[in-house]
Amino acid sequence: MELSEIASISGKGGLFKVLKPGKSGVLLESLDAAKTRIVASATQKLSLLSEISIYTHSKEGTTALQDVLKKIHTDFKDDLGVDGNSDGSELKAFLKSVLPDYDEDRVYVSDIKKLVKWYGILVEHAPEIFTEKAGKPD
Repeated sequence: MELSEIASISGKGGLFKVLKPGKSGVLLESLDAAKTRIVASATQKLSLLSEISIYTHSKEGTTALQDVLKKIHTDFKDDLGVDGNSDGSELKAFLKSVLPDYDEDRVYVSDIKKLVKWYGILVEHAPEIFTEKAGKPD
């Protein structure tokens, strides 16, 4: 599985594997033990993880989520030292250690919480995305 096959839906917790497009929307399956299937309609905001970036002060202005996730995996493996319920200052310090030039004015604590939760889901249900070949075009 690659990040281009995993989506987030605004207003719904968790992550979803993109199964196939349908007439009324996109068929998705939750990345959890329940494997719940839903159809995301055109009115729902669906974001593929491969298209998400984090704002930075770098020349480019953003860093791809894929790069941030791989850096977290390299530095922390399975023990981040924080979770989605951690204090805002702890979450900011965590992201600062992973991405020192992140834009603190445009990246909110809620975004960091989402990043931490997503990382936990991906480590458990899609660990192959952390390998070198994952996400790279052929």
